[in-house]
Amino acid sequence: MIGQQRLTALRPLRRDARILFATRMLRMFAYGMLSVVLVLYLLRLGLDMKEVGVLLTLALVGDALVSLWITGSADRIGRRRMLVAGSFLMVLAAMLFALTRNVWLLVLAATIGVISPSGQEVGPFLAIEQASLSQAIDAPRRTRVFAWYNLAGSCATAAGALAGGGLSQLLQSQGLEPVDSYRAVVIAYGGIGVALGACFAFLSPVIEVPAAGRDPAQAGTHPRFGLHRSRPLVLALVSLFALDAFAGGFVIQSIVAYWFQARYGVEPALLGTIFFLANLLAGASALASARLAARFGLLNTMVWTHIPSNILLILVPFMPGLGSTILLLLLRFSISQMDVPTRQSYMMAVVSPEERSAAGGLANVGRTVGAAISPGISGFLLGSAGLLALPFVISGLLKILYDVLLYSRFRSVDVPDRG
Repeated sequence: MIGQQRLTALRPLRRDARILFATRMLRMFAYGMLSVVLVLYLLRLGLDMKEVGVLLTLALVGDALVSLWITGSADRIGRRRMLVAGSFLMVLAAMLFALTRNVWLLVLAATIGVISPSGQEVGPFLAIEQASLSQAIDAPRRTRVFAWYNLAGSCATAAGALAGGGLSQLLQSQGLEPVDSYRAVVIAYGGIGVALGACFAFLSPVIEVPAAGRDPAQAGTHPRFGLHRSRPLVLALVSLFALDAFAGGFVIQSIVAYWFQARYGVEPALLGTIFFLANLLAGASALASARLAARFGLLNTMVWTHIPSNILLILVPFMPGLGSTILLLLLRFSISQMDVPTRQSYMMAVVSPEERSAAGGLANVGRTVGAAISPGISGFLLGSAGLLALPFVISGLLKILYDVLLYSRFRSVDVPDRG
């Protein structure tokens, strides 16, 4: 039954939908693979934890700037062209990370390239892909399609985390130095970027904004950030999403991987297994959100599933041993992503079709900018043995504040029935 629902949801786009699901899985596999070893790799290159935190912050700031321009222009210049351009920046970053130990070149690569230190979406891809999917499906099915889209990404991230940790461990067991085993993962990340660009090149004109969908009043103009009528609502959402991302930036996957090694001495293979299971559970929770949203509404699902997951996040560093810590973290991931497809569907619902890439892009930029600030703070905290618990506590409390503010601001906003 679930498989039949998936085929029904994807039928409107046919070939293009399958390509977009494939690119989502390729990209998230690469992100998951890199996130397990990225901090460990940078430390082996000679950076200290505070410098790593700053570099991760610059990586996210650079991703935000790249996304702002690409997504703001995609509906006008062409979605396929911009997706290919984003793939090129992903390859560029991987090449520089693999070829140099120079701190300034690493900073340059992190700033202008597309690197995901979190194992989650960065860069321009997500917004443009979602805009492409949204215009070809009926509004009642949007949340379900996005749930499957997020499930595909979570499963791919899980597999990537397992592959990244496993490959590093295997190469080290064969006598390779740790830094070289991590570099192999970085090179594989760049190779996936090449494959991603090739897939995007096969997308058809169906994914572009149709002429009939353009706002005549905006023809020939270049509205700020690619938005016009929906701007006030989008900016309000973006500011709250930025707060949520700022909170999440304290515990991105690369930092949690380092935390497990610092506190428990966990090896890369086990780290990969932990995040493999975590991302599978996250994907399942995203899928479950579609049914909850159909019954309780998008906003209610976003808020009332998010608060319990963040209470669990606060408790993670206070567990007495490795086993209980992993168990609680996995329990948290089992409900942590229920707000993601509902949040994405909500954004696509409240804007007109010709604003979707720009709105989704601005939301992702807001999230990236928010997340860019906190890794530097988290790196400073993790550099002190007595402060190892603080990133989890700060993250959880700020995320709960986000939930309260979101519900207060948008509970009276009607969601238009747009496809």
